[in-house]
Amino acid sequence: MKWHLLDTGFNSGKFNMDFDIELARNCPDDEAFFRLYRWKPFCISLGANQKFEDIDLLKASECGIEVVKRPTGGRAILHAEELTYSVVLPVKAGFSSNEIYRKVSLALVRALRSFDRRLNPVELESIQPDFASLLKDPRGIACFASTAKSEVKFLGKKLIGSAQRKMGHAILQHGSLLCGNFHLQLIDFLNQPVNEIELVKDDLLHKTTDLASILGCTIDYDLLSETVVKGFEEEWNIKFDKLAETDLKL
Repeated sequence: MKWHLLDTGFNSGKFNMDFDIELARNCPDDEAFFRLYRWKPFCISLGANQKFEDIDLLKASECGIEVVKRPTGGRAILHAEELTYSVVLPVKAGFSSNEIYRKVSLALVRALRSFDRRLNPVELESIQPDFASLLKDPRGIACFASTAKSEVKFLGKKLIGSAQRKMGHAILQHGSLLCGNFHLQLIDFLNQPVNEIELVKDDLLHKTTDLASILGCTIDYDLLSETVVKGFEEEWNIKFDKLAETDLKL
């Protein structure tokens, strides 16, 4: 299996989601991809089954916030101060969906512990919440209001949110590593009654964290990216072939 590394930097939400989709649709049976990227402008992404009506689209537009749909499930995320990753792996690689999810998370845990020893307490969530009930709860509108099994948390608080979907002959997984707290402003764009928004706000404040808050400093994204790549190579026992965006024929 040949593994390709892509760092596509800052792009729009539409570009980022379309890129992940095309990687999955065109993934050869003997190749896999790991991509790192960021968002400009900041963007709210909604899960594949979520409604645009959940978001105040006019207010988001006025504030320069893009709104897009993800091909994966889950709920709303405000992508801002974060490092985002995606993994595309062919089904013929022989990994189950759960194996991929856990192994990716373990790679991220390895990277974070290497990035700063104060992050040594990061670990995987061991319990799977009842998503059917959660999605009926007003607080379930926000992805970071709950932690799924094998997602990465720090001292009980969610630090990385991930989602996965099988697309044809490939599996796509992507996720957000929170580096600052701008994601908390998601509540400003929710189309919900005030009392329900307060519940979401409370969950986000008490159930999420970010690298800047943990470490008390601004995050060096270049160093973080390098550390994540190294952690992934070590956990998966691979060596990346670095690709430029122009090397791909999507």
